[in-house]
Amino acid sequence: MTDTPSTTPQPKLSWTESLRVYAEPASIRMLLLGFSAGLPLLLVFGTLSFWLREAGINRTTIGHLSWVGLAYGFKWVWSPLVDRMPIPLLTRLMGRRRSWLLLSQIVIMAALTAMALTDPKLTLAPMVWGALMVAFASATQDIALDAYRIESADTERQAALAATYQTGYRLAMIWAGAGVLWIAARAEVADVASYQHSAWQTAYLVMAASMVLGVLTVLLSPEPAQRAMPPAKNLADWLQGALVAPFADFIRRYRWQAALILGLIALYRISDVVMGIMANPFYVDMGYTKDEVAAVTKVYGVIMTLVGAFIGGVLSMRFGVMRILMLGAILSAATNLLFAGLASYGHDVTALIVVISADNLSSGIASAAFIAYLSSLTNIQYSATQYALFSSMMLLLPKFLAGFSGEFVDAFGYSPFFTATALLGVPVLLLIWLASRSKTASSPR
Repeated sequence: MTDTPSTTPQPKLSWTESLRVYAEPASIRMLLLGFSAGLPLLLVFGTLSFWLREAGINRTTIGHLSWVGLAYGFKWVWSPLVDRMPIPLLTRLMGRRRSWLLLSQIVIMAALTAMALTDPKLTLAPMVWGALMVAFASATQDIALDAYRIESADTERQAALAATYQTGYRLAMIWAGAGVLWIAARAEVADVASYQHSAWQTAYLVMAASMVLGVLTVLLSPEPAQRAMPPAKNLADWLQGALVAPFADFIRRYRWQAALILGLIALYRISDVVMGIMANPFYVDMGYTKDEVAAVTKVYGVIMTLVGAFIGGVLSMRFGVMRILMLGAILSAATNLLFAGLASYGHDVTALIVVISADNLSSGIASAAFIAYLSSLTNIQYSATQYALFSSMMLLLPKFLAGFSGEFVDAFGYSPFFTATALLGVPVLLLIWLASRSKTASSPR
């Protein structure tokens, strides 16, 4: 396996061959499983922040509640269990990857139902516990799903799988974003106060039922071929193989350059993640209606992200991941400045469409290239654990900083906040340049 796509040239596929990859069975499965992965995220972050703001929860509290997302930042802690530990009976029937996928999906459905039955205006604690359960189960699903994706195709097809995964993911975000807002808006009783818990309850119960698509996909999908692992003689031997070996393998292959790679991973999406927590409160405070936010940001915006993911996947295969990684980083930071300008316009749907077009297109390009880059770093023998480490590093610092976003907005306003998030992306450009120039070892998949 080539661990850093920028240093060892791969044969270029023709445009026809590059496009044909998207019709392969593995790509179609990742489209459906990507939907299952994308559904929970907005329901505990973006859409939930809209619900909480409408219920009268202050921005500082909403920002702090975003720390629920730190479950994604620490998923590497239990990723060795997902990588190695069998689930009684279920793993024997379905295999290691599919059994963990199914279990996590069932927990997500139960937790979303619990959130639907809670009114945050009356009591916030049960909502927080439900969101934590969704985040924990969703992070577990991501661990198993990332490993499933990496083990389902060779290195050259990882960018295409990343793009189809992102497509399914973004389609789910349309449903979990626009779908929730549309359902809630139409479930409201006319001539009643603007906030109605019953409307949100209906919307979240529909979202819980929507996880059935992921369950069916897992039941109908094949288990990927896996390398045989030597049985552990005792607990210490198991811990060595499950916990120590995956991280030691990464350090052994990259040595001092591991710090550079981890630094890049930790900062690459910082601009988008920190900014994203305050996006929905921003829309509420600017006077945008549920239908306007649903149509522009949750449907049209996600379509633009899908276009960006498709472009990013094709360009990564044609011109190399590191070049597109740099392009995505530049665009992601720059488009945050457009939100700073939008804050001065107030309620302006046309301006919102322009900003969302640029922001989501760049986000799709960056995501496809970044997922392909992370996939290229893993050793398939430890795919779940190593990919969980990388994707956890991607979220840990950004999610921590995002928890203070509400306080920043309360103190300085939206325009300075969006400008500050753009500046956070500047160091990323240097890290990509350094990583692209470094020479790293390679090991077989």
